Amino acid sequence: MQKLEKYKMNKQGSSDSIRITWIIVGAIVILALIALIVFLSLRPGTTINTNGVSQVKATPDTVSIYFNIQTNGSDAAQVKNENAVIVENVTAGLLKMGIDRSEITTENFNIYPDYDWSNGQQTLRGYRAMYTMIVKLPTNKIDKAGTVIDVGVDNGALISYINFELSQAKQNEYKALALKQATEDARIKAESIAQGLGKRVGAVVSIQDTGFNYNPWPIYRNDMMAMGSSEAKSAVSTSVNPGQQDITAQVAVVFKLI
Repeated sequence: MQKLEKYKMNKQGSSDSIRITWIIVGAIVILALIALIVFLSLRPGTTINTNGVSQVKATPDTVSIYFNIQTNGSDAAQVKNENAVIVENVTAGLLKMGIDRSEITTENFNIYPDYDWSNGQQTLRGYRAMYTMIVKLPTNKIDKAGTVIDVGVDNGALISYINFELSQAKQNEYKALALKQATEDARIKAESIAQGLGKRVGAVVSIQDTGFNYNPWPIYRNDMMAMGSSEAKSAVSTSVNPGQQDITAQVAVVFKLI
């Protein structure tokens, strides 16, 4: 009886050992298959590099008027205060005519010494304060551009330049479209080359955004001198409809060939 029980226990132990052995073997096989798949996917292979380019038409939805407010004097505090008065007067005039405060922004403000150079010597002539104000008019307020110019110039501001521009929302919209089309262009080129080689395009190895080109298109620039109210209004009135501009995007994509 004892021999029979011992035999059964030995047989059970042997079965458990076999089962454990098969589990270990199965796990090793599975791990080996996973390692093989990873190796095959990562090993160097034939690749193809293509550049995708796209060009989309963009219609501006804002007009931006850039004012420079400049004051000069012998004392830094004096030029700062005089500059602040002009800024306040321009801002008050714009708000009064219906421009929202959110449409009036400051680009920069500086106070710096003004030197006179003569015979290699510098002499302090005084101080200069420069404030740059931007008034961005959305599509439904473009017709107010002439009045904005009058308010600014009549209150002591100078006009630096006037641009047709894209709002941030429009920039994002056109950027997404342009990059999507550039990526499609890169794949079309890769597929055409692959067909010529008797191969097919496989997975993407890498992709890089190499450029999105958007620049505001100016109605008028005047970097060297002040522009008068009548001249600026004329520039606006002759360019109210700017038409469409080309916006470009480029991508570089590396595909595997299979």
